This record gives sequence, structure tokens and C-alpha cells, in this order.
Amino acid sequence: MKKFARRAAAQTLAAAFLLTAFTGSAHANAQDADAAIAQEWQTAWDTYHFSDTTPPAEGSGRRRVTSSISVEINAPAARVFPAYSDFNHHIGMNPFLRRVITHKDWCSAGTRNINLTAIEEIPYEGTVVVSKTHAQQRLHEKELYYETDSWSFPGVVTHQKIVFNQLKGGKTQVTENLTFEADDDMIDFAATNGVAAHQQLQTALKQAIESGAL
Repeated sequence: MKKFARRAAAQTLAAAFLLTAFTGSAHANAQDADAAIAQEWQTAWDTYHFSDTTPPAEGSGRRRVTSSISVEINAPAARVFPAYSDFNHHIGMNPFLRRVITHKDWCSAGTRNINLTAIEEIPYEGTVVVSKTHAQQRLHEKELYYETDSWSFPGVVTHQKIVFNQLKGGKTQVTENLTFEADDDMIDFAATNGVAAHQQLQTALKQAIESGAL
């Protein structure tokens, strides 16, 4: 399994490196680059319909894995929710995340919707691979939960529902319900590493909120 995971990671990063080489150098400045990334977001949304939560059809070559992780934070939900749900706060806590680009931010029927792309820089064999995760986040602040759907190369889709429960003593329990979808030969790797990354981020956010840094 470890050999397979390393091979899958190498294939994924190598492919991502090639994709970046062809798409990242054609834009002269940051504004043009962000506009190009916004178009990539729209193309992924139109092509892969990554907000669709319908399970893959049997025999499609794709599978899903679901998981749930939880953390208790010593702070009230009114403070935890905005701190935890702001993806810009994840920069520096996710070791590879460098930037979050917001393409559109609007409210509809009491729900705040954000179309965004998370930019990660991943060291790989002496170089740096730029990985882009295109996502839509929907925040239900009054109900204390938010949802995120995302797509990243090579076809990894996630569906997340993060719920905030106010506990006694001014504490908050944050539960992340995670669904990963990918091709059969990638799903175990994607799910295992995805859960590990979310657990690491949970721990970092807990420390930052409790310390007052957020």
C-alpha cells in the first residue's frame, strides 16, 4: 500500500507539474493570472459539476470514501465559526497553502456563497508544483454550518459539511463530515491524505483560536 501511495503521489504531482508548465507561464502579471484561474474555475464547474452529490454509478471507475473528524475548541461558537470558516485563515496552518483567490462572493436567501480557488505549492523532486483546488463554499451562519464542494487535478472531488455545536462552558465542537470521490486507483490515496490534512488543519485552527491568534 505504501509503494502504491508513493507511486500515485508521484504520478499525480508529475501530471500537475506538466499542467502547470503549460498553463502558468502564459500570463504576464498577477491580475491576468487570477483572471485565467477564474476561467479555470468556471471550466471545472461546467465540466465536472463538482457540486453534484450523486454517488458514482457502479462500474464507472470511480468510488467514494466518507469520514468524519471532530475537535472541541475552548471558545464560543460565535467566535469559532467566522474564524474557522474563513479559508484565508488556513494559510500558514496548511503547510502548502499559499493563497486563496475569491472569484465571486454573494448572498442568496440568507446563505453566503463563495467561489474560490486555493493555491498550494508542493515540493516535489527539487522543484515546486503549483496545485489548484477549485471550490464553492456555502456558509449558513445562523444554523452554524458550512458546506464546501471542490475539484482538483486529477479528478479528485470533495464534499464537506462542517457543523459547529455550542457546548456548555462556552466551548464549541466542530465536526467535519468529509466525502472524497476519485478514480478507483486514486481513491484510497486521496481519502487517506485528505483526512490527514484536515486533521492537521483542525489542530492548528484549535490552537490559533484558543490562543487568541484568530
